[in-house]
Amino acid sequence: MGILQPPHLLLLLFFILSIFSCRAIPAPKEKSNPNSKPNVILILADDYGHANLGYNHAPLTPSSTPFEIQSSLEAHTPTLDGLMKTGIPLHNHYSYKICSPSRSALQSGRLPTHVNYLNTGVLVHNPHDPVSGYQGIPRNMTGLGEKMKSGGYDTHMVGKWDAGMATPDHTPRGRGYDSFYGYFQHANNYWDKKGGIKSTGDVDICLNRFTDLFKENSTYRGGVIESGDLDASCAGSNDDDPACYEEHLFKREGLNIIRNHGQNQNQNKNSSNPLFYFHSFHLLHSPLNIPNSYVNRMNEIIFPYKFDSESRQNYSAMALYMDDVVGELVEELKAQGMWDNTVLAFVADNGGPVYLPGSANNFPLKGGKYSDWQGGVKTNAFLAGGWVDRKRESKAGVGYDGVVSIADWYGVFSGLAGVDLKDEKSEKANRWMDIHKPLLPKLAPVDSLDETSVDGHGLLSAILSGSPTNPRPNLPISDVAFLQYPYKLVQGVQPYSDHQGPLYPNCTTIANEVWHNDSHIFDDVIPWSHNASELAEHVWAHDCGYEPGCVFDVEEDPGERNDLRNVAGYEGKGEELKKLLEEANKSLFKPNRGGSSVEACEWSLEENGGYLGPWLDVEGYYTGPFRKFSDVQEVLEEPFGELLEIISGRVVKGVVERVTKEIYPKVFRPPLVKSFDMCLEDGAPGIIG
Repeated sequence: MGILQPPHLLLLLFFILSIFSCRAIPAPKEKSNPNSKPNVILILADDYGHANLGYNHAPLTPSSTPFEIQSSLEAHTPTLDGLMKTGIPLHNHYSYKICSPSRSALQSGRLPTHVNYLNTGVLVHNPHDPVSGYQGIPRNMTGLGEKMKSGGYDTHMVGKWDAGMATPDHTPRGRGYDSFYGYFQHANNYWDKKGGIKSTGDVDICLNRFTDLFKENSTYRGGVIESGDLDASCAGSNDDDPACYEEHLFKREGLNIIRNHGQNQNQNKNSSNPLFYFHSFHLLHSPLNIPNSYVNRMNEIIFPYKFDSESRQNYSAMALYMDDVVGELVEELKAQGMWDNTVLAFVADNGGPVYLPGSANNFPLKGGKYSDWQGGVKTNAFLAGGWVDRKRESKAGVGYDGVVSIADWYGVFSGLAGVDLKDEKSEKANRWMDIHKPLLPKLAPVDSLDETSVDGHGLLSAILSGSPTNPRPNLPISDVAFLQYPYKLVQGVQPYSDHQGPLYPNCTTIANEVWHNDSHIFDDVIPWSHNASELAEHVWAHDCGYEPGCVFDVEEDPGERNDLRNVAGYEGKGEELKKLLEEANKSLFKPNRGGSSVEACEWSLEENGGYLGPWLDVEGYYTGPFRKFSDVQEVLEEPFGELLEIISGRVVKGVVERVTKEIYPKVFRPPLVKSFDMCLEDGAPGIIG
C-alpha cells in the first residue's frame, strides 16, 4: 500500500471527527391444555438498575423522607411489580457484569467464564480458529433455541442478540430460532438503528456506518428493508407510541408472534406445538432514546416532585415503556388463552450502569455494570405465569432465596421441553480439534443445572417448592470474583466501587462526571484520561488486591460495606474462597477471537445493502431482495469504500488508533461527556449516598 495521500487523510479524519461529534384487548380464547408442555416466554432486560424497579423499594410510610418518596415514584413499574407479587421473585439471581457474556451464557448453558467473558465487538474474526475465532458463543455449541426446537417447540426471538454474528451458524436462526427480528451489536440507536459512540462507546472498524436491524425466517434472511421500520423522522414526535421507535417495532413483532401462535393453537388443537418466545429488550441500554410522551408521563407521575437530571428522567421513562410492553405481551397471552399454561421468566443481563450516559441506580447495592459488586451482578429476576401458579407449593409472591445463575435457564427450559443437557455438537468439535487443531481451547460442557442436579431435585423444583436447599452453593462470578453463598470474594481493581443515593444521577454527580471505562477505537481501548489518578477518581476505582481480596457476607451485608477479611472469626474465609476461585480459573475459556475484520464492512457495503450481518460462509444464506442505494448515496458510498481499503492497512489502522487515543481525553471526551446528561435547574436537589 502506498503512502496515505492528503485527500484521503482529510477524509479519514472527517469520518472520525463526525463520529465523536455531539449534538383494546380481544375476547379470551379457549384455554390451552394444562397437561401439555407449557409455553415458555423469556424476557431479558438490558442494563436494569436495582433501584429502577418499583418492587425493590420499601413500602412508603408516614416517616418516609422526600427523597425516598420521589425515588419510589420514579421507579414506576406496576406491571413488573404485580407479576413479582403474584409470581416468584428470585432474590439471588446472578448474571455477568457486562452484556455479551451474560447473553452467551443464557443461550449456551455455560457459565460466562466458560463461554465468553470478554466483551468483544461483533466484527472480530480469527481465521486460524474455525470453532471459537469469533465474537460470542463458539460456533459448535448447541443453542437454547436448538434445545427447545428438539423438544417440539416453535421458537421465535425479537430484540437484541449480542452473542455472535460472523457466520449464519452464529445468528439466532443458526442457534435454533425459527424467526428473528432484531439487531446484533451491543446497542444501536433506537431511532435510525445504526451504531454510534453514544450507543456502544466504540468506533468500530466500519466507522459505525451501517444499519443494525435484521430479519431471519424460512423465506427471508437479510436487513430489514421496510422503509417505515428504518424511518427516524418520528424521533421528535409527540405521539403516544411513535411507530418508528425500535422498541415499538419489537413489541409489534412480539404481539404478532403470540397472536399467530394462539390462533394456530385454537385452530389445530391436536397438532400445534408449544411456544418458546424470547423477547430481548434494547431497553434500558444507552443511548437513552425515549418518546416524548413517556417523558411527559413520568413527569406527571412524580408531580409535584421534579427530575434534576435529564438522563435520570429518560431512564425512568424507558423503564415505564418496558413495563408497558411486558403488560401488553401478558395481556395478549391471556387473550389467546395461553397464559394458564405459560411459564414467564424475566431476567436482566447485568446490573445498572452508573456511569454517564448509563444513568441507572442500584441503591442500596454497591457499584454497577462492569464491576463485580452486587450492583453489577445481582440482577432483577422472577418467574410468573399460570403454569407456575399451578405447580408452586409456596404462596404467591413468596420469593426464592437460593442462588440462580443466568446460565441455569438453559437447563430449566430444556427440562420443560423434555430434552437432556448433553451437547453432542460441542463434544464432536472437541474430538475434531483433538485430531486437527490440538492447540485450540476445548469447549466446556454445559454448566446449567438440570432437574437431577441435587438428590434428584433440580433448580426449578427447588424454586417451585420454596426449598431452603441451594442447588448451586458455589458460583464463579468472574475470573476475579467468587460466591459461596452468603460469602463473596472480590479481587483486583474494581470500577464503580461506590454506593449511589436514592436519587441518582443528580446535579452533583453530573458535575463530578462518572466516566465510562470501556470505549474502543477499532480494537484498541480509548483512555478517558492519561492520568491514572484522574481516571481512577472518575470511575470510582477501588483495589481489593489478591491476598486474598475483599470478603463480604452478602446476606447480612447486601451493600458490601463491611470487609471481613481481617475480622476475627473470618480469617480463613478469604483464603478458602481464593482457593475455590483459583480452581475455577483453571477452566477459564480464553480463545483468540482475532481482530476486527474489514471484510465484514466491505461485505455490508457491497453485498448487503449497508447492513451489519454474517459475512463468512454465507453462500446460500441471504435471500434478497437487498436495499439499493440511491444515486446520491452511491456518490457518498464510493469514497467510503476507498476509505475502508485504506483502513485495512495495518500501518494506517495503527496510526488512527494511536492518534485517537492521544487526543481523545482533551479533544473528544469533554464535549461528549457534557452531552450525556444535563442538570435540570428547576428539579429536585441532588443527594449522594
